[in-house]
Amino acid sequence: MSKRPEQGLRAPFGEGAIARHQVHGRFSRQRRLLKHADFDSVYRNGRRHFTAHMTVFYLATKEPGVGPRVGLTVGRALGTAVVRNRIKRRLREAVRFSLEKLATPVDVVINPKKSVLMLDFSQLRAEVEAAFRTLNDKIARSQSRADRQADA
Repeated sequence: MSKRPEQGLRAPFGEGAIARHQVHGRFSRQRRLLKHADFDSVYRNGRRHFTAHMTVFYLATKEPGVGPRVGLTVGRALGTAVVRNRIKRRLREAVRFSLEKLATPVDVVINPKKSVLMLDFSQLRAEVEAAFRTLNDKIARSQSRADRQADA
């Protein structure tokens, strides 16, 4: 006879997920790039930052009150749909953990390389965090440069 766990020992459905999102932040719709035009704008007008396992495109936005937004692009060259979806799931989770590192309003598109599949999740998360910190530094430098030119 199989033993079923008692109802009091298990958390209600979704309760653990809600608590986890409250601790580490949530990758909500407001934090994602969703429209093709937004992706296109970042590609055309933004800048690039290269890391060992991904290319990060970014464009500082001037909209007040809007936080950073992140989009992911995983091309067909990286593998079958199953492989591409796995890459996106892992990247989404790494971004969710690291999103608080982006302090400025910026649109970011992450384009991974195939080597992302071989990375341990902790390494992937560390690379995304490092990329976000670098983006903050680059954006702060370009804004201070623009402020100095406006003053001159």
